[in-house]
This record gives sequence, C-alpha cells and structure tokens, in this order.
Amino acid sequence: MKAANILILPGWQNSGPDHWQSRWERLHGYRRVDQHDWMRPLRGDWIAQLEDVLLQGVEPAILVAHSLGCLLVAAWATHSHNTHLVSAALLVAPGDADREELRPVLASWSPIALQGLPFKSILLGSRNDPYCNEARAREFACAWGSDYIDAGHLGHINAESGLGDWQAGHALLQRLASQPHHSTSAQQEN
Repeated sequence: MKAANILILPGWQNSGPDHWQSRWERLHGYRRVDQHDWMRPLRGDWIAQLEDVLLQGVEPAILVAHSLGCLLVAAWATHSHNTHLVSAALLVAPGDADREELRPVLASWSPIALQGLPFKSILLGSRNDPYCNEARAREFACAWGSDYIDAGHLGHINAESGLGDWQAGHALLQRLASQPHHSTSAQQEN
C-alpha cells in the first residue's frame, strides 16, 4: 500500500484537523482531494476534481471517503470511463443527501447514485449517525456492492466520535488494500 495511492475524500465542509481523515493524512502521507468549494458542494464539480486527481496517478488508487465523499465515489463511478483507476474504496458514514433537512444544501446530490461499484469496497455505518440511519447505510452498501460493517454507536464517525487516529479503521483500510484488485464488470463477463 503506497501512501501516494491513498486518496482522502472528505465530505461537506471538509475534515478538520482532529478528524481521523486529517490525522491519517499527517501520519501516513495520504493525499486529500481538495474541492473548490467545501461549503456549497456541487456534484459535477466534485466529480470533475476527483477525475482530474485520478488521471494524474500512476497506479490504481484506493479511495477513503467520509460522509458526502461516499456519495462522490458512487456518483463518480456512475459517470466516469476511468473506473479502472480505482482498486478499492473505504466508505465511512455515508451522508444521505435525500434527507429533507439536507436537500437545500445538497440539492445537486439527489438522486443518489445507487449503481454497483466496479471495484471492491467496504462501507462502515453507525447505528446513531445523525446524517444517515443504519437502514439507509445498509441500503447503500447493498446497492453499491459493498461489504457492510456495523460500527456500533459512533455517531457520524468523525472528530466528535473521539476516534483519535482510529487504528481500527486504518486496519480495515490495510485489509482492503491487501486484497487482490478486481473489476465487477470483468467478473460479470466471466
């Protein structure tokens, strides 16, 4: 697992300095995909930015997404012709842009892309996430073809969850990275 191939995809409003994504970036040298506007996220802009970063890479990337970053992975995979540039994704606490209270800010993210991802993925959901209930997180995992992991009662699995460097999450990333690369579309053809 090469640090340069691990891309951090924060959600709406970015991940602050105490967020596990930021801590992993500092500890392990992973790269954050910076968005032009963290406060008013437009799906098309975020997809284009991720595509640009991936096209600059040499080897397939592993995406580490949190909240709206999870929806970005699904939307990008639905529209991109370059999904071979990703080998896996760790999807943590997806936000639900279809929720009534989030629609005004995340209007361009609805409807949520619910097609299967063409690379292996793990989705961690929390039983008490204020932005996506457990049933909806499981629905996303099923639609995207992700292995679902119940993270227990960790809220939005962010800095407020008190995870620090979140070693258990990093162990999942390492496990995901050590699995052989596969393509869902290639599997369906066999």
